[in-house]
Amino acid sequence: MNEPCRIKQEEEEEPRDLKGENKESEEIAEAEEKHDVKSVIKSLSHSPKRKAKKSFTCSQCGKRFSYKQSLKIHMRVHSKERPFTCDQCGTSFALKGSLKHHMKIHTGEKPYTCDQCGQSFTHVSTLKLHVHSHSGERPYKCDQCGKRFIRIGSLRTHLKVHTKEKPYVCSLCGKSFSQTGALNTHQIRHSGVKNHMCFECGKSFIRDAELKQHQKTHTGEKPYKCSHCDKSFSQTGHRKIHERIHTGEKPYTCDQCGKSFTHPNTLRLHLLSHSGERRYNCDQCDKTFVKAVCLKSHQKVHLKEKPYKCSLCERGFTQVSALKSHQKRHSGVKDYMCFECGKTFITNAELKLHQRTHTGEKPYQCSHCDRRFSWLASLKIHERSHTERSRTPALRVGRALVN
Repeated sequence: MNEPCRIKQEEEEEPRDLKGENKESEEIAEAEEKHDVKSVIKSLSHSPKRKAKKSFTCSQCGKRFSYKQSLKIHMRVHSKERPFTCDQCGTSFALKGSLKHHMKIHTGEKPYTCDQCGQSFTHVSTLKLHVHSHSGERPYKCDQCGKRFIRIGSLRTHLKVHTKEKPYVCSLCGKSFSQTGALNTHQIRHSGVKNHMCFECGKSFIRDAELKQHQKTHTGEKPYKCSHCDKSFSQTGHRKIHERIHTGEKPYTCDQCGKSFTHPNTLRLHLLSHSGERRYNCDQCDKTFVKAVCLKSHQKVHLKEKPYKCSLCERGFTQVSALKSHQKRHSGVKDYMCFECGKTFITNAELKLHQRTHTGEKPYQCSHCDRRFSWLASLKIHERSHTERSRTPALRVGRALVN
């Protein structure tokens, strides 16, 4: 979730009319409720009479504000005060407007529609980013290296690459930064707090940059094109990994059997096939899993409540993310690609199953013999051979008695 209200203020701002202080507070509260930063700025600077000093200082970080209400809003960043709570899932927010946007995730409301492709979004800012994916427009250019960006925030982040001076040092790990804001963001990673939330799906992130990267999954923005084929990617790292399919490069090698892989995650999963380690146990049944995400996915089987319904087939789901994955099956969109062979899948679960063909992972062991299988269906078919063999002698005896 974004910080409650990061207001860009000029060095000097117009002062409040002291007689109209209550009126101004009401205007700020109204703008805050709408979650409209521009409205907040307008509310804070409505008097054109004379310039004002920033006389309200944050005791925690030293940031200065012209108005007491601005400081109050800012203090929620430090106090972690989140007075507005969702009555459906319990997630709390610093601003009432943030809660209102979040509620659209539960209601399914997507009022902002792209007039070029018909795709709808919960938030107007997500729609604006999506529109760039049609035009290919990248209006913000770095004057030092020529690289172009869709968002001015992305350009500002990039410019740090060219900055040499890093005077702000983290007291916990010693890492240095060129800006105090970057240091503050880094220190949040130590705390584990995830303040940046995607209003399209509700997923939260530690850094704004991580949120922006994630939002590309909703906007469809894929600026990084493969130099060997027509595939495009939302992240440059994904493109580099994909291009190894064309070059044949497999830099990650298993030190136990010598098998090589394109992606480090595939190697990690492969190593589990040697150890046989399955660390994640379901507390409701006897099943065990190699990865925590597989256990979480499995645990949905034990949940009865399925509040999220598909509008096309009425199938119910326990989580909104599961509903969205299911709806892709109707559309036929295959967003999940195997970086080992380039094959694509509709759901992440299908991709994970497919990856076992590369890793050699065989989590399903026969209860009658030592054979193991990559898929549960294969195990069930195999186990029938044991049950059929055990029944065959009895059938022969039965037939002999009848005859």
